[in-house]
Amino acid sequence: MKLSDFDFDLPEDLIATRPAKPRTHARLLLAEGDAISDRHVYDLPQIFRPGDRLVLNNTRVIPARLTGTRARGAAVAKIEITLLEPQAAGGWKALAKPLRKVNAGEVIRFSDALSATVAEKGETDLRLEFNLTGDDFDAALAEAGAMPLPPYIAAKRAPDAQDRDDYQTVFARHSGAVAAPTASLHFDRELLETLAAMGVQFTEVTLHVGGGTFLPVKVEDVTTHKMHAEWGEVTPKAAAEINATKAAGGRVIPVGTTALRLIESAGRSGRMEPWTGPTDIFIYPGFDFRITDALMTNFHLPKSTLMMLVSALMGADRIRAIYDHAVTNRYRFFSYGDSSLLVP
Repeated sequence: MKLSDFDFDLPEDLIATRPAKPRTHARLLLAEGDAISDRHVYDLPQIFRPGDRLVLNNTRVIPARLTGTRARGAAVAKIEITLLEPQAAGGWKALAKPLRKVNAGEVIRFSDALSATVAEKGETDLRLEFNLTGDDFDAALAEAGAMPLPPYIAAKRAPDAQDRDDYQTVFARHSGAVAAPTASLHFDRELLETLAAMGVQFTEVTLHVGGGTFLPVKVEDVTTHKMHAEWGEVTPKAAAEINATKAAGGRVIPVGTTALRLIESAGRSGRMEPWTGPTDIFIYPGFDFRITDALMTNFHLPKSTLMMLVSALMGADRIRAIYDHAVTNRYRFFSYGDSSLLVP
């Protein structure tokens, strides 16, 4: 299984830099069996069935991009920091630009309230220990930070105030992600209420999406790729709800690859079990799905682990046909782009 098997040509102008407004007006490619139809997200009440259970990732994206200064004597230098994930040793793993000029022990100031000490420096990243914790840290970070837009958007424009709403789901609850579960960005309160009224059920899980989600696959034999780990939680209540839906013959439909990866991690026995901790599950063709019946997801990067995941769900040839249709019909791609509903 070669990396090139998951490549495709994507015109640059199909990469979305802003989301559809309103959220539910994004286009939706419905791929069910051998059929493809062009719909919109607001059509979901005509597509989902009573008894379906949507699994939502309720992680909250933190404003993880920080601009600070470090001082050596009278000289003051600017530095850009992107937080990646909290560390077991305390503090945060982070990227720094420029990294090579930063030394362990230095203090970086981001605002009058927020600063951090460089606790460790590695070849590719830092560990920062901040001067604040808990709610005080959250408040200072909200004041000083910007939303961590994906690299393919950040290369085209800087994050702005609008991204604080656009790059957050309406059901975000638990802070810790540095990237959004982007399939969920298409839902608003009204659509969720409409679906609930027709008998669609919802279960929330938490997977804190890390910066590793954007790391490229560098090996030609994809089966040797080492997947990054992300912290997730499936509560006993969430596990019981999903098991009840499976037992009743309903469909379990994760909204986004993050929710899918978490429920498949917690459901390897064939039944959902409660889960708290990291998962580095890597899903590629040949994977045996135990819980997932369909997937709502955006359109993914060529040669990415997410292309491998959707190929595992639908079949590689089928996904190639779906993506050919999406490109030909000018669907918008990636985090702020359009959506698909993939039903094997």
